[in-house]
Amino acid sequence: MYHDIIIIGAGVVGCAIARELSRYEADICVLEREEDVCCGASKANSAIIHAGYDALPGTLKAKFNVLGSQMMPRLAAELDIPFRPIGSLVVRTKDQPETLLEELLERGQKNGVPKLRILEQEELRRLEPNLAPDVVSALYAPTAAIVCPFHMTIAFAENACVNGAIFHLNTTVDRIEKAASGYDVHTDQGIFSGRVIINAAGVYADRFHNMVSADKLHITARRGEYQLFDKTAGNHVSHTIFQLPGKMGKGTLVTPTVHGNLLVGPTAEDTENKEGTNTTLEGLSSLAARASLSVVNLPMRQVITSFAGLRAHEDSGDFIIGEVSDAPGFIDVAGIESPGLSSAPAIGAEVAGLAAELLSLKKKQDFVSTRTGICRPSELSLEQRNDLIRKQPAYGNIVCRCEMVSEGEIIDAIHRPLGARSLDGVKRRVRAGMGRCQGGFCSPRVMEILAREVPMDMLAVTKSGGRSGIVCGYNKEL
Repeated sequence: MYHDIIIIGAGVVGCAIARELSRYEADICVLEREEDVCCGASKANSAIIHAGYDALPGTLKAKFNVLGSQMMPRLAAELDIPFRPIGSLVVRTKDQPETLLEELLERGQKNGVPKLRILEQEELRRLEPNLAPDVVSALYAPTAAIVCPFHMTIAFAENACVNGAIFHLNTTVDRIEKAASGYDVHTDQGIFSGRVIINAAGVYADRFHNMVSADKLHITARRGEYQLFDKTAGNHVSHTIFQLPGKMGKGTLVTPTVHGNLLVGPTAEDTENKEGTNTTLEGLSSLAARASLSVVNLPMRQVITSFAGLRAHEDSGDFIIGEVSDAPGFIDVAGIESPGLSSAPAIGAEVAGLAAELLSLKKKQDFVSTRTGICRPSELSLEQRNDLIRKQPAYGNIVCRCEMVSEGEIIDAIHRPLGARSLDGVKRRVRAGMGRCQGGFCSPRVMEILAREVPMDMLAVTKSGGRSGIVCGYNKEL
């Protein structure tokens, strides 16, 4: 199979690149080892669009963070992505030097972040009554925002697909070899040949880079653990609350989510296990104490789930983006840790431009720039909802009561471009199973709908592809 461009990895950055490249007249394919897009770091992060004050001026992190943040309001409107510009606060406690906030303010101003200012205690208390007593001032960044990382990634992927990009899921890359007119990418589904390869493989980007280049990369997987609270805790804070950043990252944050929950995390632990997305007793136990340094009275009994993600930390501490000097046509997009989600739109545009220049690509005349998300009856007026149910009765059948998700939404999630094929695929698209009971009641019904609509045998329905089967047989037979 020959393509102009092959993208390895269908996380938020790989999908953003695919969407931008689909503006051009080119044969583009995306290879992803998982059964869906958004299955790596992109599904397990803080869901923050950072303002851009943290990265050192002159770094790629600083450049793409600020550009990406500026692009998000337009993208959210074009692609129907849940997005809320709630602003962020980096809080300083009384035992920390005031100069630390001033340094962040100066750094942000050099990076081009607008409207930054330092707030003192009285104004802070009006904004956030639940800040810890020791908090005395904070850096306020009104352009910071929260987003749904699932919907953001899926929106990029769906729009790229509609515009001609081909996604090969369940396709594991084994090795890459230089060929006469590009590269041969060997996978468990055969050989894919491409003129340009874009390496957006997250924690494995160093492995693929090192197959083609003598100048080696090294990426460390940095595990971050989180706790998600029920929606009853969603108003505990109204901004994203950061602690002063340290060597391992931005510290433990407390933030609302776009869906009305409260999120606390992450921890930061380097691990040699690039599959180590398990949570730990030590990590989760530390979150309440860490978070209490900035926010008090966290309702820890309202935690409904916990999860962990791996950030791809490259030894240089910065993003690695560009054509590899001793491997022409091989473009690295490596070391994409925080602020990777914020930077993804700008990285997508930058890398697409690089590839288009290498191949002298022309832009399409018929590129479709917009995408409409899944209809949410719970967000409609009563009159609109009743009219929808009269036309399509499946929208009146509630399957997930915690999140009020209807059968009609699940059917849409299955039949869209790159539609859901697993319980987690449905969950990421419509939130069935993300509520207080975590799928305890709705999972069997979602499985039935998947089996009917795909169609597929009930025994083939999985939680998240691969060997995550749920049903092993029929009880009468067993």
